Amino acid sequence: MAQNLIQLRKSQNLSQMALAERSQIPRSTISYIESGEGNPSLANLIKLASSLQVSLEELIKKPRPQIQYIPKDQVPSQWKSQSSIEIKKILPDPIEGMEIDKMRFDEKAIMKGTPHLPNTKEYFYVVSGKIRVYVNKERFDLSKGDVLAFPGNLKHAYENLNDKKQAEAFSVVVFSPDYY
Repeated sequence: MAQNLIQLRKSQNLSQMALAERSQIPRSTISYIESGEGNPSLANLIKLASSLQVSLEELIKKPRPQIQYIPKDQVPSQWKSQSSIEIKKILPDPIEGMEIDKMRFDEKAIMKGTPHLPNTKEYFYVVSGKIRVYVNKERFDLSKGDVLAFPGNLKHAYENLNDKKQAEAFSVVVFSPDYY
């Protein structure tokens, strides 16, 4: 949290004194928190988050490393639709309001998508093969390089149209700012 507070304060070009005045917290308390030794009260955390115009979660979450290497065998994945579709989570640590999945469809694989929250947008990009996407009873046949953008809260499903080859795609889901 100390690193987050320092980064957020500096990104807004605030001195410790300016943040102290804005948050109504003594500068010595801010200095103590930034040293990593302080154990701030919930009231002070709320004041700091509010003064910096960030969520409490953003203030206290573990900082992301600038560089991360994840070997391919350690990228989280799961199997869907009776193990005929592999979904790999591309973001090693969550980015607020976004999900990126790489999807590999075995031959003739079909998967029903899970509708997301209202005001969510999904972008589906085909890397290889031919994939049919159903969105609210409409059918879209996509080939390599095609993109389909649709409201993520609608009923949707995916189908690999090839019975002899796998297909691959990326799904990028962007959540409405109202939900994060």
